Amino acid sequence: MPETLPLALLINVAILVVGMGLLWRAAVKIGDVSFIDAVWGGGMGVLALASWLHVQGGPGARASLIAGMAVIWATRLAWHLYTRWQGHGEDPRYAKMLGKAKAQGKFASAALKFVFAPQALLLFITCLPAQLGVLASGAPAPIGPLAMAGAALWLLGITFEAVGDAQLKAFRADPANKGKVLQTGLWRYTRHPNYFGDACVWWGIWLAAAEAGLWVALASLIGPVFLTFTLTKWSGKPLLEKGIADRRPGYKQYVERTSGFIPWPPKRG
Repeated sequence: MPETLPLALLINVAILVVGMGLLWRAAVKIGDVSFIDAVWGGGMGVLALASWLHVQGGPGARASLIAGMAVIWATRLAWHLYTRWQGHGEDPRYAKMLGKAKAQGKFASAALKFVFAPQALLLFITCLPAQLGVLASGAPAPIGPLAMAGAALWLLGITFEAVGDAQLKAFRADPANKGKVLQTGLWRYTRHPNYFGDACVWWGIWLAAAEAGLWVALASLIGPVFLTFTLTKWSGKPLLEKGIADRRPGYKQYVERTSGFIPWPPKRG
């Protein structure tokens, strides 16, 4: 374990706390926290880049690979979610979560307690594979078979995520599709290609990081495990699909024949 690792992680924590604090103040000023989804992705890119700059003796090839994967993923996702927020306005999930507090004049404290503080902690934990993998990969640290396998999984994931998002955006842009269910392209094989891609990206980054040593693999395993749990069991798929069958005709049948996460040929009938 590099001697400078604890200090580098503390610096990353400081960056995250200051950044989240400033963004919290901005959210209070505009009365909307919905841009936090873009911060979730972008923040992980910032932590990966900061870690790369902290590598003792200079980053090796593996450190640059891990940081590059995290930053590319973060930039794409942050821009996608930021432009979506600008186009659609306040997210109904956050409006429902903070509506009562806003009406009572307690929006600032509620936004900090229920959105920004938890997001900062969970962001840091999820990003551990990139942070530890980079910090433990000083020069020369070449790119070995495990890191190459991780990069391949990352490429599959970001492709799924980007293509799935593009297909959904194009579908929603057509007025003729209002109230309908997207069932073509990647969405024919999984109800959530973007979530599946997200998981693949961070399992790929974890694989690449694991090449730095068993301690890195074990210490950062919580990152992709938590992310996968979030996407499949907590605030991802379950929250998004809640009540959607009542709003969109045909969605129940779509659920019955289409995989909920891992891409798979649809069931017949």
